[in-house]
Amino acid sequence: MRRLVIKDTKTMRRRIYEYLREQLLNGEIAPREHLIEGKIAKEIGTSRTPVREALHGLELEGLIESIPRVGYVVKAISEQEVEEICEIRMAIEGVAARWAMEKDHPKLMEELKKNISLSNEKVSKGDARAFIDLDARFHEIIAKHSGSQRLLELAQNLRRHMLRYRLRSIYSMDNVVRAIKGHKGILRAIQKGDIGEVNQAIRGHMEQVKKDVLRYAFKETGFEGSRGQGVKRSSDKRINT
Repeated sequence: MRRLVIKDTKTMRRRIYEYLREQLLNGEIAPREHLIEGKIAKEIGTSRTPVREALHGLELEGLIESIPRVGYVVKAISEQEVEEICEIRMAIEGVAARWAMEKDHPKLMEELKKNISLSNEKVSKGDARAFIDLDARFHEIIAKHSGSQRLLELAQNLRRHMLRYRLRSIYSMDNVVRAIKGHKGILRAIQKGDIGEVNQAIRGHMEQVKKDVLRYAFKETGFEGSRGQGVKRSSDKRINT
């Protein structure tokens, strides 16, 4: 873990918080990992106080939890959370699509077509990892064209939380192909201009994403139980950087 050279106290607190949050959301810090305040402070080269405050902030955000006599632990995979995020995304992205279609229907279709074309190109080359960014861009195109900054921020935040679960499952080429198929369905509905079909396409896409995430999380990784409440208590596992 690299050292952070920051003189301003408030900036330091924020930078540490954002640094740890990014590692949590992109999967570099694994679910159930025990976060040791002193170890983190030593590895990034700071005092324990801003680290403690950052961990408290991450707990409030729901990314980690405080367990008595254990300390902070990265929240385990939760089927309920995946379902909640997908349901909320369906609602938000439906609104975003409607507003985007009303504001600039032709431009929206043009950018979505380019995104899907590039996704197909990457898949044809066997580059599943490149789809992570392209997938984010597809949904952000719709949110940006809605004209609402608040809606865009909500959509981005939910997608980033989902990425914590989805990061490894999306490396599967089968999952990528299914996701692109979902994007194509959304684009076809947008081309028709039928918001009912758009909402249906978004729901179908998110339901498939949810299935793929849960299939990976609870079968391939061997996490026990659908609610994922277990905790790894290994004290010598280091934070990945």
